[in-house]
Amino acid sequence: MYVIVATHQFFRQARKFFKKHPDLKPRFEKLVDALALDPFQSSLELHPLTGKLEGLWAASLTYKYRITLMLMIQEKEVTLIDIGGHEEVY
Repeated sequence: MYVIVATHQFFRQARKFFKKHPDLKPRFEKLVDALALDPFQSSLELHPLTGKLEGLWAASLTYKYRITLMLMIQEKEVTLIDIGGHEEVY
């Protein structure tokens, strides 16, 4: 099991995001549960980022929306960084 933590920035972004998209909250909860079990499940579409976001990872909430995160494998910790549309989080 991985521990899921979130930054203050993530909480601010998530509040705004879920006001606009309350229907995605159950899907988000399932995604977080799946990340805690095994972040490398193919259904999460987890992929490393490059460029200015190198060192971070992204998981797909939907085709349009992503979650960026930091994955610390040795500490078994997933830190949620940002949530939003493809252009917003990248």
